[in-house]
Amino acid sequence: MGDPAVPVLQFEDVSVRFDEVIALDKVSFSVFEGETCILLGAAGSGKTVILKAAMGLVQPVSGRVLLFGQDICCLTELDLLKVRSRVGMLFQESALFDSMTIEQNVAYPLLNQRAIQIDRKDIRGKVNESLNFVELGQTLKQYPSELSGGMRRRAAIARAVVTKPPLLLYDSPTAGLDPITAHTIMALIIKERDLDNTTALVVTHRYQDGNLVANFRYNPNSKGLQAVESGTETRTKFMVLQEGRLIFEGDQSELEASADPYTHKFVKKSEPA
Repeated sequence: MGDPAVPVLQFEDVSVRFDEVIALDKVSFSVFEGETCILLGAAGSGKTVILKAAMGLVQPVSGRVLLFGQDICCLTELDLLKVRSRVGMLFQESALFDSMTIEQNVAYPLLNQRAIQIDRKDIRGKVNESLNFVELGQTLKQYPSELSGGMRRRAAIARAVVTKPPLLLYDSPTAGLDPITAHTIMALIIKERDLDNTTALVVTHRYQDGNLVANFRYNPNSKGLQAVESGTETRTKFMVLQEGRLIFEGDQSELEASADPYTHKFVKKSEPA
């Protein structure tokens, strides 16, 4: 457990450019242990760039990114790899290795992150545990091409959580999925949050995803979601990006009350999930 007073992730006036294009423009925010941050915004608004900057995969032209209290812009590659080993990432479209079985895909972080010290004889058990967590224990020997899109997304979540990272980054976890499968994926994200007290950033264009995270908890007895009681805090905040700028940060009620036309268009209470 980290110091609760120190943000798990902090952006301080972070700007990112690609040639002459401003991808992030002086973005500042903090995410603390156990919080879930829902990142909303149009395509090209900078949502995925935030995740890449949080991992040190892109470097800011100005500002600082602090991960677990460390300025990752100043770390050596070896030290950055150590910090990254504490972060799980779900990439867009799952990004599983086609030539590897599901077992090999999920085991990959355990075998290839040098900062993770694990006896090889324990790897199979951790892979099984992670796949059972996403209800894919029967897919060990299958290849990604043999699974449906929703199953591949669940396998990718298993890979992201297999190392038990304190911070999880989800890049469009429900993109391209039907409503029922999308609900299943978000239920797994909530399950991970509530069982392991993980901190998470969830990039999405679906307001329904954030609504689930903010208003439901995982019930280990029923093994499903249940609505939170009135007044109960799920520690969910929403952020809205527009053309690289952070134009909104607040809770769900503040988001729904926003009079800003761009911000409000991501609030779709009346539309089906």
